Formats: sequence, C-alpha cells, structure tokens
Amino acid sequence: MRDQILTILLENRDSFVSGEDISQKLGVSRTAVWKTMGQLKESGFEMQSVPNKGYRLTSLPDKLEPALIQHYLTTKQFGRVIETHVTMDSTNTRAKELAQNGAAHGTLVTAEEQKSGRGRLGRSWESPRSLGLWMSLILRPSFSPRYAPQMTVLAGLAVVHTICKTTGLEAFIKWPNDIIVNSKKVCGILTEMQADLDLIDYIVAGIGINVNTPKEGFPRELRNSATSLKLELGAHIDRCRLSAELMAVFEGLYERCLAAGDFSEILNEYKSKCITLGRQVRVTGPSETFEGTAADLTDDFQLLVETKTGELRGVFSGDVSVRGIAAYL
Repeated sequence: MRDQILTILLENRDSFVSGEDISQKLGVSRTAVWKTMGQLKESGFEMQSVPNKGYRLTSLPDKLEPALIQHYLTTKQFGRVIETHVTMDSTNTRAKELAQNGAAHGTLVTAEEQKSGRGRLGRSWESPRSLGLWMSLILRPSFSPRYAPQMTVLAGLAVVHTICKTTGLEAFIKWPNDIIVNSKKVCGILTEMQADLDLIDYIVAGIGINVNTPKEGFPRELRNSATSLKLELGAHIDRCRLSAELMAVFEGLYERCLAAGDFSEILNEYKSKCITLGRQVRVTGPSETFEGTAADLTDDFQLLVETKTGELRGVFSGDVSVRGIAAYL
C-alpha cells in the first residue's frame, strides 16, 4: 500500500490529492492512508497537508525507492519488478538467489550499500551508502550460451550511453567492461551466468556506478584512479532517474540484438566507445604477461593485441592495463 500511495502522490505532484480519494481508489480506510503518510514523512518525503484539500508532495528524498524508479520508467520489462535493500552483502548474490527461484526476466535488485561488493577477477568493489547505483539485473535471454559474454558488452554500452544522455559527460569503455570518464573509472560491471550446453537459464548483470561519491568517499589508494559522476559534472545526480534511464537504454539495446539474433550490429558502436583500441596495453593472464597495441576487436568482441614482433594475439579475458588510463583495473 505504501508504494501505491506514493505512486498516486507522484502522479499528482502539481496538485493536492485528498485522503478520501486515495482510500476509495485503493479500498483502504482513511486511517490507513493517514498512517502511511506519516511513514512517508519519516522516510524523508516532504509534503503539504491541507484540510479539505489533501496531500501534495513537495520534496523527494535521495534514496532508491521502487515507486520513484518506476515512476520514471519507460521500459516493458527491465525494472518492472524491483527489490530494494538498505544494506546487503552483494546485489549479484541476491539476484542469483532470486533467479534460481524463478524471478522474472528484467527483475532488478538494488541496494543503498553493499558490504561485500565484487568486481572482476575477484576484486572488491567499494559501495558506500546512498552515493551510488549498486544494482543487479536478471536476464533470461533466448540467445545461445556462446553469446553470453556479449551481455557484459551490452551492459557496458548501456552505461556509456546513459551517462552521456543524462549528464552530457563523455564516457568510454576500457575493454571489456570498465567505464571511464576523464581517464578515471566511474563504473564496473560483473556478469554471472547459469546455463546448460545449449540453453541459458539466467544471466545476472551486476552494475556499480559511482554517482554522488565525493573524493574523500573513495579509499585513499583509489582517489587518483576512481571518480564519480558528481565529481566530473559538478552537480548532484538523481539516482532514481539515472536508474530508470539505464533500464530504458539497456532494454533498447537488448531488444535490438534479440531482433537481429546476434550482436553484430552493435560491434562498431562498441568500438567507437572503446578507449582501449589503438593504445599500448599490458595483458596479464594466468600463465603469462605480454605487451602490445590493442589493434581491433573480433566479431565476438575478443581483443586483438599486436605484439612488438607483429604477432596478433587474441584476448578473451584477463587483466588488461592501458597506458594513459589511471583506473585501477
């Protein structure tokens, strides 16, 4: 009922809504409406309450509320089911639990804070409270499992487009999925999958964006390599609007690839945003380290590195450091 009442208030931001109208619409008592209004105020929603006129929202809190996110949504499926938490270990861990129990395609898990956020290669991910977007999206694609790694590519491209659209900042992708603004890391992506040989059961796309983190909000050792959208833009970002826009952009890209049956049509789009290409890189794998120039990407988004001897080597995974990029990766 809380979210239903909040949705009604959001849909009538410019006018008053009477408690009687709300109670009739939802089939609840006036007392229940009054108590819910008190709960919303305690949660940080400021509102006017005028006798014989009703209630009107005047200010929204800076928090990830399902009703707020969904108020801005324009998607068909992505984010239409949302589970939010104040504090949790990892949104990816929770999303996998939900997926294993049958959660629908497009289900979104968000948290104000993660205690055990994870990045690629087992690294930890700093997730301070109320400053970023820490989220995981459950996907149930009909693609062959061989296309599963491309969902990471899709998520990265969605974040880049969303940042540009909502802030005007120019963002790039450090292969395969670290998002860079002004040579510093602003977002990391971790995708995890459960599949059979010929069928994907689910993919969880974990996305962590430093949105309003101040410089002192990063560990000292990361302050020269990590950044936030607020630091680069010089203005506070509405995280609920950003979440909704990301869901819309991600779903649009997903549907394009689903209609095409593969990811070929976004390859050039990804290349244009891939800051790794044309730069000197160091590739650290499980058994060796080598250097060269990031020359190109294959049709399956494998990185091609030309060594000093002219050999062209394909890189599917591993730790790729890029000269001139400060982000710790």
